[in-house]
Formats: sequence, structure tokens, C-alpha cells
Amino acid sequence: MAKRSYEMDMCHGPLTGKLLLFALPVMLSGVLQLLFNAADIVVVGRFAGSQALAAVGSNGPLINLIVNVFIGVSIGTNVLVARHYGAGEHEEVHKTVHTSILTSIIFGIILIFVGFILARPLLEMMGTPEDVIDLAEVYLRIFFVGMPVNMLYNFGSAVLRAVGDTRRPLYFLIFAGIINVLLNLFFVIVLHMGVAGVALATIISQAISAVLVVLCLMRSDGCIKLQLRKLRIYKKKLLQMVRIGLPAGMQGAVFSISNVLIQSTVNSFGSVAMAGNAAAGNIEGFIYIAMNSFYQTSLSFTSQNAGAGDYKRVKKVLGLCLVMVTVTGLALGSLALFFGHPLLGIYSSDNAVIEYGILRMSYICICYFLCGLMDVTVGSLRGLGCSITPMIISLTGACAFRVLWIFTVFQWNPSLSTLYISYPVSWAITAAAQIICFIVVMRRTMRRQAANAVQL
Repeated sequence: MAKRSYEMDMCHGPLTGKLLLFALPVMLSGVLQLLFNAADIVVVGRFAGSQALAAVGSNGPLINLIVNVFIGVSIGTNVLVARHYGAGEHEEVHKTVHTSILTSIIFGIILIFVGFILARPLLEMMGTPEDVIDLAEVYLRIFFVGMPVNMLYNFGSAVLRAVGDTRRPLYFLIFAGIINVLLNLFFVIVLHMGVAGVALATIISQAISAVLVVLCLMRSDGCIKLQLRKLRIYKKKLLQMVRIGLPAGMQGAVFSISNVLIQSTVNSFGSVAMAGNAAAGNIEGFIYIAMNSFYQTSLSFTSQNAGAGDYKRVKKVLGLCLVMVTVTGLALGSLALFFGHPLLGIYSSDNAVIEYGILRMSYICICYFLCGLMDVTVGSLRGLGCSITPMIISLTGACAFRVLWIFTVFQWNPSLSTLYISYPVSWAITAAAQIICFIVVMRRTMRRQAANAVQL
């Protein structure tokens, strides 16, 4: 009996069905990852109080700030593996895989120390209230102990996505997610461990999913097969990964700085506003992760087709992904806002917390598709190997704009409504600029391809 193949031919055949077949498991995987966090927030909100809820929920921007630079390099892994795979360069794929896995372990170890050293100072810089900061510090310190397995899972999954395998990472997360929920309930309700319990449950579940991904790569056939004795850093591959992925990581980190600044501003309204903001942000995260699956899709499909030299197909990929992400964002955003009160009620029974959450969702949910348009276009640009320019556009159009907004418009009218409206305005500006950038890059690439064909 032939061994089942989970890989996908992204360079030939009809696109629409393949894009959806790729995106849906990525979407479900992302939802499961968010359910890890949702389980944390729901359990502590229900069984450990609003202070514990604020401590866990408000750490998201801070965790992203520290982690995003390192996670960004995994995007370089995805692009390189997909490009070499599309070009049929199997030895280059082998080198990239082994460099990536070893790099992820090194990054994870570094992050343990970074998290331990910076946890308290960064929480203080954010203006975390006194009744929350100790709990938040405990959660952060335990969370960062799990960074090696977190990095290992992300880099390993990037390899699998690059060859079209988005189903097995989904299966692994289903199993790990069930374990996470069960451990949350056990540690918090039975052992009364509070925020320490949910942090410990998270890293145990991440360790399980990381081990499963590594075993998957070790048992794979062909060029993505992982052989532990062959782990090493290939300097050229590492530099290429960093060149593509570091700008993405830097963009994510600076985005997180702007989000940390916004979180700090939210903190000034008190722990109840923090709890409402955290609950609403968690619900919105499900919309974002659904849209982000099309970013991952555009990244992998563009990389493989660019490797194969089929730039007309690259343009089709972007067009279809833009349509899909718009429909997804509008549909899910509308549903989330319509069912806002019962959804927020899952996180907290405090009416004040729910009203603060509804306020945030009313400004963000309907317009969230603009963020999806921005991200999908960035995915195509990175798949083409253009990473610095979209980073600059995003940092200027979103991050710098939001910071400027806080120090100007918000100062004139210091309300949460004024704060939240900066999100859709910045998304619209940045999405338009990224689409223009893609058009310019594609024209240059097509001219270069035509010139090379004439020389041959």
C-alpha cells in the first residue's frame, strides 16, 4: 500500500480549490492555538478572578514584543524551503530544514533568559497596576521557560507548510489542545495554582505539539526529512533566512511596541477596562487568525511559484487571496459583533467588563478585513523575496501612525473610543500602500524575467 502524501503541488492545476485546501487547516490550527489562550483566560476569569484575568490577558502584546523577532525568522524558513522546493533544489531544502531546526532551539534558549530578565521591568514600563503586576510576572516567567518548544513547533510547522502540508500540524494541535484544556482545569480548579497553572498547562501542551512535529519531520520521505545527527547551521542558509525573516520579525516587534503603548494607555483606565479589552482582543484574535491563514497561503504559494518562475500564477494567487480574506474578515467580524454580549460573557460575568469589551469590538470587528488585505499583500511580497520594503511601509503606516495618534489626537480627546479608532484608520492606509508596492515589485520582476529570457 502506497504511503499517503500530505504535500501539495502548488505550481500546477486550478488554484481556488488548492488555496482553500491549504488555508482551512492553517485557519483551524490557528484557532486551536488561540483556544489555548482562550482556555487560559476563561479558566482564570471564572475561577481566579478579574485580576488574574487581567494579568494573563494583558500579557499578549508584551509576549509578542519579545518573541516576534525570533518567530519572524521562521517566515524566512517557509519562503526558502518553498522556493527551493518549487525549483526542484532538494539539497538546498535539506540544508534549510536542518539549519532551521537547530536555529529554533538556540533562539528558544536565548528567549528563556530574555523573558526572565525583562519580565518585571517591561511590566512596570507598561504601567501595569499594582494589583495585577505580581501575577503577570509569574505568568510571564513560566511562559518563557517553554520558549524552546514554542520555537521548535513554529519552525517545524513552517517547513511543513512550505511543501503544502497543513493538515498534520492541525492534527497535532487538536491533541495538544485537548491536553491544554484538561490541564488548565486540573491546575486551576483542583490544585488552585491560578495564573501559574495556566502558564504551566500552556507550555506542556506546546511541548507535546513540538515533539509531534519533530517526529513528523524525522519520519518524512524526501528532502524535508529531519536527521538529528545532521543538524548544523549552514551559514548561507541562515543568512538567507535572516534576510527574509528578520524584517518580518522586526515589523512584528515594532507592531508590538505600538500595541504595548496602546495597552499601557488602556491600563490607565483601570483593571476592569483591562479585563474587557483583553476579552475583546481574544475574540478578535479568532477573526485575525482566520484571515492570517490567507497570509500563510499567499506566502507559501507565492514562494513556490516564484521558485518555479511562474509570475502570472503569483498574481492570480494574490488576487484570489485578497477576495477570500475580505469575505472571511467581513463575515466573521459581523458575527463577532452581533454576538458580542454572549461571547464576552464567556470570559467574565462582570457587566462592566462586558461593556468595555463591546466598546472595543464596535470599532474593530467590522473593519478588520482591512488588516487582512494588508497582511495578504505582505505575504506575497515576502514570497517574492521582498521583505524590507513592506516592513518599512507597515512600520510607517501602522506603527508610527498609531504612536503619533496617541500623542496627538488621543491627547485632545483621551477616551477609549479615540484610542480604538486608530486601528482601522491605520489598516486602510497601510493596505493601500502595500498593494501599490506589490504592483511596482511585480512590474520590475516581470521586466527582469523578460530581459533574462532575451539574453538566453
